[in-house]
Amino acid sequence: MSTTLRLATFNVENLFARWRFKEGVDPAAANTRGWVVEQTRFEELGVDDKAITGAAVREIRADVLALQEVENVDALKHFRAQALGGRVEYPYVAGVDGNDPRLIDVAVLSRLPITRIRSHQHLMDPGSPVAPLFSRDCLEVDVEVREGEAKSTTVTLFVNHFKSMMGGRPETRGKRLRQATKVKELVTGRFGSAAPGDHPFVVLGDLNDYLGPDGSSGIDGLVEWDQVENVVTRLPEADRWTHFFQGGDEYRQLDYLLPSASLAENSAGAKPEILRKGMPLRAARYTGPRFPGVGRDKPKASDHCPLVMELTVG
Repeated sequence: MSTTLRLATFNVENLFARWRFKEGVDPAAANTRGWVVEQTRFEELGVDDKAITGAAVREIRADVLALQEVENVDALKHFRAQALGGRVEYPYVAGVDGNDPRLIDVAVLSRLPITRIRSHQHLMDPGSPVAPLFSRDCLEVDVEVREGEAKSTTVTLFVNHFKSMMGGRPETRGKRLRQATKVKELVTGRFGSAAPGDHPFVVLGDLNDYLGPDGSSGIDGLVEWDQVENVVTRLPEADRWTHFFQGGDEYRQLDYLLPSASLAENSAGAKPEILRKGMPLRAARYTGPRFPGVGRDKPKASDHCPLVMELTVG
């Protein structure tokens, strides 16, 4: 007996729980008597963006959602309460404070039990031994998927947010290459080197690079590994973009769902979905409907699109 797992990845772009003083409040005098809970002196930042981000998350209806650019678990729980219907909708949360100096982490929201969490943020970069390898983390998360009354299968997620291309794609390629190589090593370390693709796992997240041309990508060794499948290639080529970069007028796939070969084979009839309704109006290639309130640049759900697919497990 098999079951369907609706799995998604979404870079939610600076999902912070941050505040600013309200107009007319003197910060120097605001705390002279200590914290007074009945006096609200702050306004939450990004409220309109978060509302649209929440609309996007609700629309994709994922059973399990891997997230990038989350400030911390508390910020994620606040977002869950404000925009997603609270714990009743997503009772399970996984996240560990990672390496990013801007405090943007990877995390997981799940309707299914999370039974194991492992961080790999401690790994050091062989190209720069005083620096961590993973820009944020490679968060390894086990999710229990029930196939019937007496049987369950563990699907392992490797949630990533690789080094950005800021500073130049060629100049930053080496870091992404080392990160991608290590993710493959983590997979084979968990499931063996002979045929890891026989096991149910998914590598997913914002890999911050696109394939080609001519070896210019730092991630092709991972994305084109024969133990996984880049399921976005099941879509027409013109429809594979998940991110818009205005500076170069570039529509690229930066976000990936890479199910193991066995999961991909079980799900041979399925195609991924890329939800663009939260993209800003400046992403003019997309001409479909948008969520109410989306602006030319802001507010928006994110500069990335959620990527979701139904995987057959078992």
